[in-house]
Amino acid sequence: MGRGRFITLEGGEGAGKSTQIRLLADALRAGGIDVVATREPGGSPGAEFIRNMLVNGDVGRWLPTSEALLLSAARHDHVMRKIRPALDAGQWVLCDRFADSTMAYQGYGHGLDHGVLTALRDIAVGDTKPDLTLILDIDPAQGLARAASRRGGEDRYERMHVAFHERLREGYQAIARAEPSRCAIIDASAGIDAIQAAIRAAIADRLGVAL
Repeated sequence: MGRGRFITLEGGEGAGKSTQIRLLADALRAGGIDVVATREPGGSPGAEFIRNMLVNGDVGRWLPTSEALLLSAARHDHVMRKIRPALDAGQWVLCDRFADSTMAYQGYGHGLDHGVLTALRDIAVGDTKPDLTLILDIDPAQGLARAASRRGGEDRYERMHVAFHERLREGYQAIARAEPSRCAIIDASAGIDAIQAAIRAAIADRLGVAL
């Protein structure tokens, strides 16, 4: 059995990643593909414990470097305990956020040194890298409005200033420009069905799997 495929979905708050992963997982399973859907921060028991500390509490609860270190610890546990075993077993892994989120949020959003974040990424994930990254792009104001209506704004990242979210959107666009063979930008301002269609088209184009 060959190695499975690793697809990550990225984007700002309210981009609709969770909904799109659910729809994509259903489509892949209908096509006979064994799928593991997961998320970051989180995805393994230890990483979920760290997630609770990161997404709750006051906006200023953590310094940016502390956040990056916590995220890296959670990511390493997630990769070693869930993502890598699934890929080795031939399963496809769909992950709601991965290492690009740390570069976008802590690097572009909070201004941490990109070289330091790259080094932390390499320690956390080793050679476990996405085959395809789908970046759901949306205007920050629209995304934050969606997120607030859905969850009531309890996530501490949603309560950060809109300028922070504008910087992380620019960060995601920069990441896509730097790695065009891995990244595909998807217009997340469209309807759910249109977004899913664009995602499936990207998978067919990049991975050769029609859904």
